[in-house]
Amino acid sequence: MRKRVVVFDLDDTLYKEIDFLKSAYMEIASWIGESYGKIGVYEYMLSCYGQKQNVFLCVNDKYELEIPLEIYLKTYREHFPTIFFSDNVESTLKRMYEANIILGIITDGRSVTQSNKIKALKLDKYISWENCIISENFGYSKPSTEAFFFFMNKYGDADYYYIGDNVLKDFIAPNQLGWTTICLLDDGQNIHKQLSVSDKMKSQYEIANFHSLENLIL
Repeated sequence: MRKRVVVFDLDDTLYKEIDFLKSAYMEIASWIGESYGKIGVYEYMLSCYGQKQNVFLCVNDKYELEIPLEIYLKTYREHFPTIFFSDNVESTLKRMYEANIILGIITDGRSVTQSNKIKALKLDKYISWENCIISENFGYSKPSTEAFFFFMNKYGDADYYYIGDNVLKDFIAPNQLGWTTICLLDDGQNIHKQLSVSDKMKSQYEIANFHSLENLIL
């Protein structure tokens, strides 16, 4: 059997990015509560987010604080998150790993932020760190082809798959390179909504959950 290389996006593919946001808000709210004696901060932050307001400015205004934006952002980006796999993800990863499928990640973002997410999910049980490509470290972000060439140069002749959710950037490069592209459809919780896009930006397949992914690959 030919080698199979299955590479995933991270945010809103392997876990829900809204859970990272909530984890960061809880971290910030707890710190404000302990440091300034303020209550109800977490719930207020979620309310502001739902109203598409600048959450950190709203918190400063309501609670009469003067916390610099940089402090909020540093905590948001660098906290160690409480996040969990989306439904059926870990069981699918386990089955692929046991089937000797080569697994990887291509994700855009800051090194510390994305690394903490990978550690929190304990993804290194299934995916080697050298196969976790984070754009800040790697020097290229999607839709560049460079991260995809990393896997092709490393593994050579193989069947390549990329699973993501962001139709604006996830599938352009792997489509160009002959990969099988699979879009995990938004269940209504995604941070980045899935818009109508041109054919070159579309995935070849769409799935509602990881159970359907097993039917395509395993």
